[in-house]
Amino acid sequence: MKLGVTIPNIELGNDLGSITAFVQAAEDLGYDYLMLYDHVVGADLSIRPDWKPFMGKPPIYTLDDAFHEPLVLYGFIAAVTKNIELATGVIISPQRQTVLLAKQAAELDILSEGRLRLGFGIGWNDVEYQALGMNFKDRGKRSAEQIEVMRALWTNRCISFDGKWHTLEGVGINPLPIQQPIPIWLGGAADAVLKRIAKLANGWYAPSYLDEIQLKEHIERLHGFVEEEGRPVESVGIEGIIRMWGRTPEQCAESLDMWERLGATHVTFNTESDSYKDRLPGAQMETLSGRSDFKNMDDRIDALRLFKDAVNARV
Repeated sequence: MKLGVTIPNIELGNDLGSITAFVQAAEDLGYDYLMLYDHVVGADLSIRPDWKPFMGKPPIYTLDDAFHEPLVLYGFIAAVTKNIELATGVIISPQRQTVLLAKQAAELDILSEGRLRLGFGIGWNDVEYQALGMNFKDRGKRSAEQIEVMRALWTNRCISFDGKWHTLEGVGINPLPIQQPIPIWLGGAADAVLKRIAKLANGWYAPSYLDEIQLKEHIERLHGFVEEEGRPVESVGIEGIIRMWGRTPEQCAESLDMWERLGATHVTFNTESDSYKDRLPGAQMETLSGRSDFKNMDDRIDALRLFKDAVNARV
């Protein structure tokens, strides 16, 4: 089982020295991959006071939350690391132009010498889709065709493609990525997503709001869909997440037991601050709250070290 680290995008700041220290510490401590998530624009709640797009709740981020663009930031991180995998969890692919996304991903795969793993999702923020000029309502089905187009571009000198949303006639990207194709993982919990993963993806990002019983049920359904596609179940990875949030490193390490029982291939250790929990499904808060439990990047690096020590002590 591979262990990764979430880059706390909203709380990362603009100090390149701190960003470098965090990702290099993760690599030096032996973590297998970095995880970075994506949003392009946020909404102003003073203009949209009644907007509740996230499962009927207020949004989990606004324009006051800073997001670094993942592919650009990973271009920088690729230059200051050597071996650690660079994963996105997730790029909201349907709000991006498909061929350009394929080109950018290929470039990043080259810059990182084949260390890119792309996680895609369809998102929930209709305001973001509107701002980027993309259709929010057909995003799920369109994302499946996007994967077909990108994989074709990554693995062929020249392609022609005539789909519902994409028309390409005798074109190709150059240079091609090192990985052909770049691995694609998908996030989400609906059966439509699980079926899409079974047909098209290399792995599933398990939602953090599901408990062990729910996760087990979802994994069983996913494996059933994978078998229906004629693929071996072990060809589709499963990634979980562990957050500190008021727990000791030892207690966090104990959470690996659950993911081992579920057959996870990857588990991500998350160092976002405790108050982020107020934004997730099931939270009771109706307003966004600040973050204060990590004072600086050194605190997060210490958390990475303590968690890894606790994991190693289990062996």
